[in-house]
Amino acid sequence: MPRGLAALVLAALFAMPATFAHADAAGDVRARLERWAADFNAGHKAEACDLFSKTLISDYRGQDQGDYATRCRLIERAIDNPTHSFRYEPAIKEIIVEGDLAIVRLDWILTVTPGDVRVIETGMDVFRKEDDGAWRIVRFMGYDQDGAR
Repeated sequence: MPRGLAALVLAALFAMPATFAHADAAGDVRARLERWAADFNAGHKAEACDLFSKTLISDYRGQDQGDYATRCRLIERAIDNPTHSFRYEPAIKEIIVEGDLAIVRLDWILTVTPGDVRVIETGMDVFRKEDDGAWRIVRFMGYDQDGAR
């Protein structure tokens, strides 16, 4: 095997574990988002709150800056709403992983009933792999596309 080709093959082999690790992490983050939607839609409040780190800082257009407690209160209030039901579906556009951080660009498709009102909430989530091995959102920014809030 020519010397240059051997060096190229070795370089590719050394790069593979990092590539696989990023793919695994991106898959874990994707699974967390899909699990969140399933938990929220099923009314599992504690499980839905577990997507967020205790160090969460969130910004959503039209709302004050929020933390973990604020975000969980909003989730609980939505799930407990006696007159409306809320259903979320993630539409993930991109996941970038660098070490213990991941950035996700996505749309959340929210359907509110009665009326089957559909709202698309665009956002960016920053995940960190925490000490227990779970990926959780530490920062996020979001807005609904029509600006009504």
